Amino acid sequence: MGAVSIFTQAWSIAKGIRHWQTMVFTVLCLSQIGNVLALRSERESIFSLGFLSNRPLIGAALLTVALLMATIYVPFLNPIFKTQPLSLLEPLIALALSSVVFIAVEIEKTVKRSKGRT
Repeated sequence: MGAVSIFTQAWSIAKGIRHWQTMVFTVLCLSQIGNVLALRSERESIFSLGFLSNRPLIGAALLTVALLMATIYVPFLNPIFKTQPLSLLEPLIALALSSVVFIAVEIEKTVKRSKGRT
């Protein structure tokens, strides 16, 4: 997560995105959500467990995303959290970058399962 966040910061600054802090904050929050979803089991993939098998966790993740979007897009919250609204494309970029954490955890679990079979 740290590496993805630092990459996001460097990339955003290089691209001239003035609100790079909001991009990093978004990537970090989405990475945490992906991480908690992926780590529901140490060995079983979320795809075999089923995304909806833990409804309270899904509710918490959706609430977290809603609160994240509020801190970014609700004008009176911007000065409190020192955020700025993102463009239409930037949250999608943040989601793509943060999915690296989810994918890495799922790959790690696949490796663990394959080592356990041999």
